[in-house]
Amino acid sequence: MIVVMKSDATSEQVDHMVKHIQELGLKPQVIVGTQRTVIAAVGEERVGLVEALEPSPGVEKVLPILAPYKRASSELKADRTVVKAGGLEVGGLKVAVIAGPCSVESEEQIVRLARILKQRGATGLRGGAFKPRTSPYSFQGHKEDGLKMLAAARAETGLAIVTEVMAPEHVPMVSKYADVLQIGARNMQNYQLLQAVGDSGVPALLKRGMSATIDEFLLAAEYILDRGNPGVMLCERGIRTYEDHTRFTLPLATVPYLHEKSHLPVVVDPSHGTGKARLVPPMAKAAVAAGADALIVEVHEDPENAASDGSQTITPDEFSKMMNECRRVAEAVDRIM
Repeated sequence: MIVVMKSDATSEQVDHMVKHIQELGLKPQVIVGTQRTVIAAVGEERVGLVEALEPSPGVEKVLPILAPYKRASSELKADRTVVKAGGLEVGGLKVAVIAGPCSVESEEQIVRLARILKQRGATGLRGGAFKPRTSPYSFQGHKEDGLKMLAAARAETGLAIVTEVMAPEHVPMVSKYADVLQIGARNMQNYQLLQAVGDSGVPALLKRGMSATIDEFLLAAEYILDRGNPGVMLCERGIRTYEDHTRFTLPLATVPYLHEKSHLPVVVDPSHGTGKARLVPPMAKAAVAAGADALIVEVHEDPENAASDGSQTITPDEFSKMMNECRRVAEAVDRIM
């Protein structure tokens, strides 16, 4: 349920309503807007709730939330959420760009590349310390040593670190180093991991599962939000279809649809979404045109010899050209980069 308070409701009336919601066995979430305050009453909806809540002082009306995802829904929060993590801001006027290698290979590599990427417009640094690979014989990442390398790059450049966490027990360790915890497509419905990330309070970048519906995607985000962590970014990274000309199919209609259904910012990953380096720049431009709040792209100085995902990785020079082209698109849709 959504309890809409009157525009002149006092803080005492809001506090009273929060307590009343708790007494009814629901979880309250207060959202202060520019015009008025609303309180989400999240939990099992049952007969008589509207009648129990509406007569309280300061209440204008009580409305049901129709979407199965309550906290992620734009029904609850009309204002767009802006997620801030270090120097990274996603969801505002500026289209953020998170860039870096698929895997952290060495401290020298990641620090050098971070310097280049910042100079060319990146606002966040991506890099895998723990790598989920289809084959057990592929490079699995440097783990905590890789996290320390990322931290060294942040100390050198100030770029916010976005890196994947793969298991609930890893969350405390990764949180010590990362500014944003990435939840990969294979883990989108790992509910224990989602809850652990929610408990951490560290902003999260949640990638859509490769076969997940939009409702499943938003319900996964709900697990993080429900633990009191509001800093969730939704990342469209492509889905499996019958097509084989790309690694995945990147459905950019997801971007405006998510903006309609949810207040959370939307990130697009054209690297995983296509699997082909030559398609990354045009799909990045298309994502900006569709309204993406951020891009996350794989960049490596020598993609041919990258430890992982070289086929979908662009070079720093290609990244620079892509940024220049995306800036022109952003200006055309009233955004900046």
